[in-house]
Amino acid sequence: MFLIRSATDNPYFNIATEEYLLKNFKEDILFLYINKPSIIVGKHQNTFAEINLKHVLENNIPVIRRLSGGGTVYHDKGNLNFAFIKNGQKGKLIDFKGFTKPIIDFLKQYGADAYLGEKNEIRIGKYKISGNAEHIYKDRVLHHGTLLFNSDLTKLNDAIKVQPDKYQGKAVQSNRTIIDNIVNILPQTKQSISQFSNDIADYIKHQNSSTTEYFLSEKERQIVTSLIEEKYSTWNWNYGYSPSYSIKGEITLDETNSNVILHIEKGVISNIETEQKTSTFEKTKRLIGKEHNYFKLRETLLNDIFPDINEAQINQITLGLF
Repeated sequence: MFLIRSATDNPYFNIATEEYLLKNFKEDILFLYINKPSIIVGKHQNTFAEINLKHVLENNIPVIRRLSGGGTVYHDKGNLNFAFIKNGQKGKLIDFKGFTKPIIDFLKQYGADAYLGEKNEIRIGKYKISGNAEHIYKDRVLHHGTLLFNSDLTKLNDAIKVQPDKYQGKAVQSNRTIIDNIVNILPQTKQSISQFSNDIADYIKHQNSSTTEYFLSEKERQIVTSLIEEKYSTWNWNYGYSPSYSIKGEITLDETNSNVILHIEKGVISNIETEQKTSTFEKTKRLIGKEHNYFKLRETLLNDIFPDINEAQINQITLGLF
């Protein structure tokens, strides 16, 4: 098995690296990384339904879609991410119990009441401390998970705080549950997250004597960078890939509030319904055919549809469409 420790906290690079390792290696791999604050959504989710867009924009938080399904997670410098990438037999590749066992056994060394929950999450007692997901590629499987070691739970909750029932569609929705940090549950684990990561690496090496450290070459890093440019940094992948959905928003025009319903197909607005039938509100229908992209809609509203409305009002109207 190769043990690979990321040298960067760039979430785009680390998420893209998972795909590169899955599709271009034959060896079993454990990949450990820590990202700067970022939101990682599941492959089959509606990104906008999973994030607090206003908070994301104000704090310039990267939002990235990953290869695997499952729910949305928040990463920061207090969260350790682990990815097992292994070969197997078709039909027997999905194995949440097997992949989480070494992590659970490691946590039990600290006296933790760690176990695998019903949604394939790792829990200590009643608290969720790890979300897990898997993705199959040919005869290889990527299993990755989070470990809330010492995350900023206030910022986590702010980033993924959503309005229930605002979005309608067939996208996979995240399961919200009680979470906590490992350091809060297990006071004896007061070391740094980097030491915690080293301890996991040492434990895995002890369990698997054939484990060797592997470092990406400059050529491999360039390939990963290309994958970021072509996929993981694009609006089409991170937002446009979302399944079809509708959203019930609210906007204010001419000092009048109105509910609006947007229908989105393949990331593009296919129809807009408004309660108010005035000529001012009817102008919003000019957005039909546009990407449901905050920055592009804002630009269109500001320059083409409501050029006489000030920028602050345009910002409010645009947010009302998400």
